Amino acid sequence: MKSTLTKLSLVIALGFVATACDYQKYNSIRQKDVRENDEYVYGVHKDSAAVQSKNKYTPRPELEERTQKIREKLFGAGTIGEGA
Repeated sequence: MKSTLTKLSLVIALGFVATACDYQKYNSIRQKDVRENDEYVYGVHKDSAAVQSKNKYTPRPELEERTQKIREKLFGAGTIGEGA
């Protein structure tokens, strides 16, 4: 009985300690966003895509070989779809 009561009080005390601390209190940036209403960066509203993400670039096949060499150097031989 005494052991159960001790464990219960320990769990309750741990709960009080956990709720007393500010979880990730300082894990945010408190500064003004200079591009807060910029549609190019954030889009028309929060659920829309940004204008900059709609840019389409012409493919440059001469860079494919260089890109593949970099991938092989970083991740080893193989393709991206094969996984680790």
